[in-house]
Amino acid sequence: MQSFVDQESRAVGRFHTKDVCLAEIARLRSAGVQEINVDLIAGLPHQTPESWRISLEQAAAAGVPHASIYMLEVDEESRLGRELIAGGVRYHAHHVPDDGLVAEMYLEACEFLGNNSIPQYEISNFARPGHASRHNLKYWKRFPYLGLGLDAHSMLGDRRFQNTDDLNAYLKGNASPDPVAVSPHEASEEEVFLGLRLNEGILLPEEGPVVPVMQQLVREGLMQLQGDRVALTPKGRLLSNDVFTELLGAGAFSL
Repeated sequence: MQSFVDQESRAVGRFHTKDVCLAEIARLRSAGVQEINVDLIAGLPHQTPESWRISLEQAAAAGVPHASIYMLEVDEESRLGRELIAGGVRYHAHHVPDDGLVAEMYLEACEFLGNNSIPQYEISNFARPGHASRHNLKYWKRFPYLGLGLDAHSMLGDRRFQNTDDLNAYLKGNASPDPVAVSPHEASEEEVFLGLRLNEGILLPEEGPVVPVMQQLVREGLMQLQGDRVALTPKGRLLSNDVFTELLGAGAFSL
């Protein structure tokens, strides 16, 4: 979807319109598909707080059970990225909102969707009760998963493996290399980083070097204690990459 404002969709080369998307949502429902997600991007060219509110209101009015909110990430090697770095105007680069405004839009989405019965449950994901993504929760909670097909990834127990991305090799039966072992250290890091993406957070460790780091992040307003659990605050979710980097940089997971 990206946006319910046609000017914003056109600015990033999308051919669909608001009316087309609403018609497709209705068509899915008429076919019996009820688990529908709408994704929106904060930070598109020409986007303003007012136009962003229009997209949020339309998403809620559409009655979809799930929404994903992403902040625009511009690859510096892309056409738009190069134009932004150069301070140019092609590809609507001069109409891209600044980082501060994009952050405000993200926080606005968290508040608005929560007030409209689509509460946040993960950094980028929001769902009506009972409609959280069971598929993605398997990754965030590090449950085993098996990927089938070209370039598919799998994790079973403490082993991770990936099918080849070479179609000819795949067709010849050379699908998967030897599994790679996931060390206890790597598993510990993943459990924390993936678990902290969820609003419910993780169990607060009883000891170890990670504890004082988390306590400092609580004092800085980036994490919060919820009984025996620790989770990111709204500010912490907005700056989650910085939080994770600080945890890693402090050697918080040294065994």
